[in-house]
Amino acid sequence: MSFKGFSKSIKRAPTTIRYKFKMGTQTVDPVYLDAERRFKELETETKKLSEESNRYFTAVNGMLDHQIEFSKGIEEIYKPISGKVSDPNSLIPEGNPQGIEASEAYRAVVAELKATLAPDLELIETRIIEPAQDLLKIIESVKKMALKRNHKQLDLDRHNNTLKKYESKKEETAKDIERLSKAQTNVTIAQEEYDYYNNLLKSELPFLFQYQAEFIQPLFVSFYYMQLSIFYTLYNRMEELKIPYFDLSGDILESFNAKRGNIHEQAEALGITHFKIGHAKAKLEATKRRYAKKEEEAASETAANSNVNNQALPPYTPPGTTPIGSSYANTTNSVYSNPAVSTYSPVSSAGNSNLGGYTGYVAPGAAPVMPTGNPAAPPVAPVETCTALYDFVPQAQGDLAFSAGQVIEVVQRTPDSNGWWTGRLNGATGVFPGNYVQLNKN
Repeated sequence: MSFKGFSKSIKRAPTTIRYKFKMGTQTVDPVYLDAERRFKELETETKKLSEESNRYFTAVNGMLDHQIEFSKGIEEIYKPISGKVSDPNSLIPEGNPQGIEASEAYRAVVAELKATLAPDLELIETRIIEPAQDLLKIIESVKKMALKRNHKQLDLDRHNNTLKKYESKKEETAKDIERLSKAQTNVTIAQEEYDYYNNLLKSELPFLFQYQAEFIQPLFVSFYYMQLSIFYTLYNRMEELKIPYFDLSGDILESFNAKRGNIHEQAEALGITHFKIGHAKAKLEATKRRYAKKEEEAASETAANSNVNNQALPPYTPPGTTPIGSSYANTTNSVYSNPAVSTYSPVSSAGNSNLGGYTGYVAPGAAPVMPTGNPAAPPVAPVETCTALYDFVPQAQGDLAFSAGQVIEVVQRTPDSNGWWTGRLNGATGVFPGNYVQLNKN
């Protein structure tokens, strides 16, 4: 937008706001409003025709190309890789020759269909899409003319409001008279410009509507018959499909089940399928076992510490159960003496072993308490390890990531390699599929 156009937009802004609130003078032409409504309908119909025809043209071509690529993919599935590529004698014929032939025959039929339908699709492009695009260009030029007419209407209403403001003044000064004369001149010029564009559109739009009736409607009819021809060709060619591999006379579901056979049971028998299917359940069970084992280890450690503490404390002798009274009566000294304070000595006396150098009070006649040492530590079980055969990328939180060749410490595992094992690597603990590793012999 130029600076001149920007300044005009600022001047028209107050009038535009008055239009929204229905304030001030507003020029209305019912004939033009009706023509404008019909013009918008024409634009909508033309855009719809252009978009739908272009979409249909692209969809048919895309469908045929997709079918060709699909047959190539099926053919690759029917040609499994076996043996060595460098040694043709080592190749094992494990493919499906009938399926490969059917894929090639189907691809030839689709290629023939694409060549047959090419003229019909070209007709859609030349007789539907391109004319609709040309009409849209004409509509865009008419829209610019209508926008200019709306701007002239805004200018006319703006000058009319200014003129009414000066005319409503009761006491006029010399400047007011001058401004009133200028406003009258502006109204006259704006009225002439508005009438020119308004009358031009009212006189020319009916011709466009007439041409639209003679142009757009036949395009819709032509598009309909072109689609009918394409569908008719597709139906006849597919109905005459003579490929022995396909049984088109029976039910499609029954034919599929007959072709499939027991492949589902064979796939279920593979270990890799169980790994994929039972991924979440097996990982959940492995997590439960891992945390249950940690709880058992914590409980056993607490019990062991409790036993050691109980053995380390000296026995407690309640008062009144020892023959202190008789011992006290036999003493020659009648003065009460406190028992000796226990002392800590790092050196053990000969023939006696004390716990931490502690010597407690021993009642006369009581059997000496034999201190008990710490229990012997259980034998350490050998650490079980495994070597990664493949790289494993974590799929969820709690998985253990590793690369091929790394040695992993096995914390817990299932009897077979189809489950999820728990392992430790570089200080991290997590679960991983057992069929990704190989156990190491200790």
